[in-house]
Amino acid sequence: MVYDFHTHTFYSDGELSPVELARRAVERGYRAIALTDHVAVGGLHELVGRLQADRELIERFWPIRVVIGVELTHLPPEALFEAANLAGEAGAELIVLHGETLVEPVLAGTVRAGITTGLIDVIAHPGLISEEEVRLAKEFDVYLELCARCGHALTNGHVAKLALQLGARLLVNSDAHAAADLLTPERQRLVALGAGVDETLLPDLLDNWPEELLQRAIERREASRA
Repeated sequence: MVYDFHTHTFYSDGELSPVELARRAVERGYRAIALTDHVAVGGLHELVGRLQADRELIERFWPIRVVIGVELTHLPPEALFEAANLAGEAGAELIVLHGETLVEPVLAGTVRAGITTGLIDVIAHPGLISEEEVRLAKEFDVYLELCARCGHALTNGHVAKLALQLGARLLVNSDAHAAADLLTPERQRLVALGAGVDETLLPDLLDNWPEELLQRAIERREASRA
């Protein structure tokens, strides 16, 4: 089954409502989907509240876990701790950082600053991440994404090689903005293999490590209700 921790709804630049995105994910064989719309610091509570309301309906009727997250996008590196902290206070269960992809003008230093906040869970499309940054990702238990989206995927091989050498954990995510972007189990497998991941490592990459991240998010949800 598919775990996908990076998707977008029409609350940022995606095409679908949270409910339709989840419904289509169920049809693609998803076990879990994270809704991670682009944010900075404005409107965080409103966004999380809307997603929580739709999540309650989705999980009541369909066999899929929905994680309420955000993707901190194009912020000054110096503002990342503030933004991530505000996202957590608003109720986000997963914090994704928009990494230094080759196809967008993300500020240099974003990845390192994000990891060292201690509040980021996933670096999306990390770009030409350095060995030092990968070591920090391992130290701070931050997942590095292999992205299925065109353009962002250019550095998947670089990311996978360093992560596997240095012991950082990887995910395959869709960065879905439309229904056609959603993964299938086979497409997820091919993204990993295409990045140079050995087939013997696929159980960790596609099942074990994502399940651990899902449980982290569920624990945060339960803690917020206590």
